Amino acid sequence: MVKVKIRSPQWYDGVDNAPHRPYLRAIGLTDEDIARPLVGVLASWSELGPCNYHTLDLVRYVKEGVKEAGGVGLAAPTIVVNDGINMGTPGMRYSLISRDLIADTIEAQFNAHGVDAWVGIGGCDKTQPGIMMAMARLDLPAVYLYGGSAEAGFMGERELTIEDVFEAVGAFVAGKITMEELKRVEELSFPTYGTCQGMFTANTMAMLGEALGLSLLGSASPPATSARRRAYAVASGRAVLKAAELGITPRKVLTYDAFHNAAVALFATAGSTNAILHLIAIAHEAGVKFTLDDFDAISRKVPVIAALRPAGPYAMQDLDRVGGVPRILKKLYKAGLLRPEALTVEGEPIGKLLERWQPPAVPEAGVLYDVERPYKPYAGIRILRGNLAPDGAVMKVGAAERLRFEGRARVFDGEAEAFKAVAAGEIKPGDVVVIRYEGPKGAPGMPEMLKVTAAIVGAGLGEHVAMITDGRFSGATRGIMVGHVAPEAAVGGPIALVQDGDRIVIDGEGGRLTLDVGEEELKRRRANWTPPPPKYRGGLLAKYAALVQQADKGAVTSPAVH
Repeated sequence: MVKVKIRSPQWYDGVDNAPHRPYLRAIGLTDEDIARPLVGVLASWSELGPCNYHTLDLVRYVKEGVKEAGGVGLAAPTIVVNDGINMGTPGMRYSLISRDLIADTIEAQFNAHGVDAWVGIGGCDKTQPGIMMAMARLDLPAVYLYGGSAEAGFMGERELTIEDVFEAVGAFVAGKITMEELKRVEELSFPTYGTCQGMFTANTMAMLGEALGLSLLGSASPPATSARRRAYAVASGRAVLKAAELGITPRKVLTYDAFHNAAVALFATAGSTNAILHLIAIAHEAGVKFTLDDFDAISRKVPVIAALRPAGPYAMQDLDRVGGVPRILKKLYKAGLLRPEALTVEGEPIGKLLERWQPPAVPEAGVLYDVERPYKPYAGIRILRGNLAPDGAVMKVGAAERLRFEGRARVFDGEAEAFKAVAAGEIKPGDVVVIRYEGPKGAPGMPEMLKVTAAIVGAGLGEHVAMITDGRFSGATRGIMVGHVAPEAAVGGPIALVQDGDRIVIDGEGGRLTLDVGEEELKRRRANWTPPPPKYRGGLLAKYAALVQQADKGAVTSPAVH
């Protein structure tokens, strides 16, 4: 039985704290309970969508594991902003904001109540990095537990994910499918609770929880509906007190080597571009310098070995069937791409865990490939730089058929204008759609653009039209799409100076993003540019805009950025 009490005695032990103990007795704790380690069980829970609908159910299993290990579990909530529901609406401005807000609420609750350790349960996209950021910030023994993805839908033999619905909208607008066909895809695409089913942002971050060493090995891939999800919840409850006993805290896990391993896994799976922002933000909280230059260097060494959506045809349940994230990590480990000495919350280096792990006796069936014979010979994401993005931009080359694109700019000061143009058939082959003033400060909140990108792909223009934005993309985005352009338009970045008809070159292989306009002309345009007034003067959005840093700094809201 673990007896480690790290800081709760300051709140609950001794004569001075006699007035505090009745509050715990009032919720059913005994003197024996109060004497045990107090473990927070953080649930990002909401009925405003399926992604975190079931996390409260997982709380009781985590508490069961905590009790087995000698502690007392105390549940606490945090918020959820469902990205899919908010795509293309004003609500999307709150998506990235919620990440930092979640970290703040966890800090406030667990620091205020003196818990000794904690388990964080996440689901939808920003709940996961928000929890991981708080783990690094508090630096108490902690384990991350993913709520799991939804099962994929089926229409006949065709496997469906939510990506299909967004793209079906574009196909319908372009006259390629009927309303009845659109409705059918909509009805069949999301049959259970859990997160979006491909290697989109939620599943990407869950995978990275394992690669970083913050989650139990193998815990990311079981679907939300699986009984193994509950088993991992119990095991996570036990594991956090073992970590406490061993003195393992997140900052001992979140070393440079851990972030290196996470970047390798991200590039090998063509995961979500949002993970770049989130890993930088988590590294910031951990006090580790991990920048776009590090991502760029690593991306040049790692091929794509997973045929997962949107880069391939398979969903998370298919990855789970062939062994889950450990099978990916073991391939990368054997190829010498991982740093095996990185410590994990399980108390051992990731290399030792992978040495012991054995894959299931099932064929990979096209879901996974070997590093020597990859699915795609280049990394899933590339960092781009150039006179259009001096501080960097990201491109998911793994989900594009072309790595290079040259075209003429079609400029829109906001996502809504761009979507109207796509829906009206005004975007033509050879266009580079530029959507600006959607960055961290400008939007504010750096919204995702899946509504527009999916409409472009659904209209059959995915490899004939490119898009560039200072906003973000969904993990489900595919095509020639460049996001996170820094500096953003709202602070005078070069993207603010682009005009209709300008020639733009996107070079995913060479890592360049170039605006083919002379320096003198750009100086003239800059002299005539004035910053836009703030869109919000009060409330959360205004507060966020005042604090948020640029995309290359992880869009963190900490005023002290290394």
